[in-house]
Amino acid sequence: MFRRISDMIGRHRVFLITSHERLDGDALGSELALFHMLRGLGKEVAIYNQDRTPENYLFLPGSDGIVRELPPLEPFEVAFILDCSELDRIGKESARVGLIPNLVNIDHHVSNGGFCDVRLIDPQASSTGELIFQLVRYMGLTMTGEMANCLYTAILTDTGGFRYGNTRRGALLAAADLVAGGAHPQWISENVYEADPPVRIGLLAAVLPTLTIDEGGRVGSLTVTQKALADAGALPEHAEGFVDLPRSIRGVEVSILYAEMSDGSFKLSLRSKRNFNVERVARAFGGGGHINAAGCRADGELSEIRRRVIEAIRASASES
Repeated sequence: MFRRISDMIGRHRVFLITSHERLDGDALGSELALFHMLRGLGKEVAIYNQDRTPENYLFLPGSDGIVRELPPLEPFEVAFILDCSELDRIGKESARVGLIPNLVNIDHHVSNGGFCDVRLIDPQASSTGELIFQLVRYMGLTMTGEMANCLYTAILTDTGGFRYGNTRRGALLAAADLVAGGAHPQWISENVYEADPPVRIGLLAAVLPTLTIDEGGRVGSLTVTQKALADAGALPEHAEGFVDLPRSIRGVEVSILYAEMSDGSFKLSLRSKRNFNVERVARAFGGGGHINAAGCRADGELSEIRRRVIEAIRASASES
């Protein structure tokens, strides 16, 4: 598949790059690294994302050039769809992006069933950034400092700072090569993890009282409501990472963040320790992801959603 993607890059001139709603470090780092790679090859490239770039990723080189309105489609010959297991994850413009003649999907989610002909999908990869790193190496291209910083950010964030179960040999070797290629770990970590705006801390103070522990201490959850966001003057992006807080409690194996959306539905982020499979839980609600990190959406009253989630967790535990 690396050969097919490399050949497609060689044959075409104008590219669109996009990723999923509610952007994270892997999506943005992968997009921007690919952007710099293609620009270095003399290609015309645009990055479109539905959602704004979170503040703590604005340090990434090239982030100021990302657009939030899809440009006219006529010039684009190829669309790279990164870190998405389904085309719909792009958001409201997914159908229009699907009209671009050549679609290339690069992703590492186990739930990806393959939605286009040209796809590089490896659930064993730590991140989409690791796959972009492999593509750069396959094509024999020089790793610039801009690319290295973007890809290191992608791998760092999707491995939880090299703490999650997806921190395998390939991720660590890639990170080492990226540092050799110009990535600055301290600068990246300070921007990602140590540059929170005060509004995020205010939101956290409002959310912590919602902490709930279920199933004899094995399941912990937090809830972010629209009211909490409004009261704190916060945006949904300011809750990124909150899902990891219950998991830090001794004895908690599954951590859940219930985030109320503007339409009243809830976005669920799920994390787990060891081999507990939260991808099965997310799949029961039409979502997906990885064994230790997954997500989905659910409609209805929060109390009913919580009951259904606990049932799905019990079912997943019985299958393990």
